[in-house]
Amino acid sequence: MANVLKLIHMSLKSNPQSSSPPLPRSLPQQEINSYQKAIRLFWKELYATGGKAIYSQQQFGPVKPDWINIEHIFPMAWVVNALKCKDRRDCRYNKKLFNFIESDLHNLYPSRRDLNMLRASHRFGKVKGELRLFGSFDFKLDNKRRIVEPAPASQGEVARSMYHMATTYKLKIFAKQAETLAYWNKVDQPSKEEKRRNDLIEELQGTRNIFIDDPKAIERAKKRFI
Repeated sequence: MANVLKLIHMSLKSNPQSSSPPLPRSLPQQEINSYQKAIRLFWKELYATGGKAIYSQQQFGPVKPDWINIEHIFPMAWVVNALKCKDRRDCRYNKKLFNFIESDLHNLYPSRRDLNMLRASHRFGKVKGELRLFGSFDFKLDNKRRIVEPAPASQGEVARSMYHMATTYKLKIFAKQAETLAYWNKVDQPSKEEKRRNDLIEELQGTRNIFIDDPKAIERAKKRFI
C-alpha cells in the first residue's frame, strides 16, 4: 500500500489542490494491476449471477448478452491526461499507478454498448429538455456541451463512483460537476444491491467505496473541488 500511495503523491505532487481541506480517508486498491484480470473478476465474481445495466436499468442473467460491456464511470481518457500519457497503452506500460486505477472495480459497471459509446468521456451534468434517447431509456445527451445525464435511478451510483475515484487517486472533477454529483448522491441513496457490490469488491480487491458506507461524506469531500 505504501508504494501505491507514494506513486499517487509523486505523480501529483505539483497539484495546487493539495492545499484543499482534509478529505475522508479512501484507500487505493493494490490487488488488481491488470485490466484483463479485472474483466475476469467483473463477470465471473461480481456479476456471476447477472445484474442491472447502469444507464438503461436493464436486467441481465448469468450469461452475458452481446449488447452489454463494461463502462468506466470515471473516464480513463481523463486519467491518461492527468498522468500525462500519450494514450491508454502508453499509460499501461509506463505508469504503474494507471494499471491500478484502470482496474479498480468500484469504477466499473455493466452498460449497454451503445450508451457506453455515446457517453464516451463526456462529463455528467444536467441536460436541458426532455429528450430521451433509445425509446424508454432515460439517457440524455448534449454533444455540443459534451454532457450526459443518466436516469435518476442511476445518478447516485454514478456520483459515488466518481467521488471514489477522484478522492482516492487525487483526480480532478470540475466544480459544477462536483456540485451536481453531490446532489445526485443526496437524492439517490445507496441501494441494497450497491451495498452488496461494495462488500464483494472489498473481498476481491481489499478496498471499499467509503461514499456508499457514508453518503454524507461527499458533502465534506466536495470542498476539494469547489
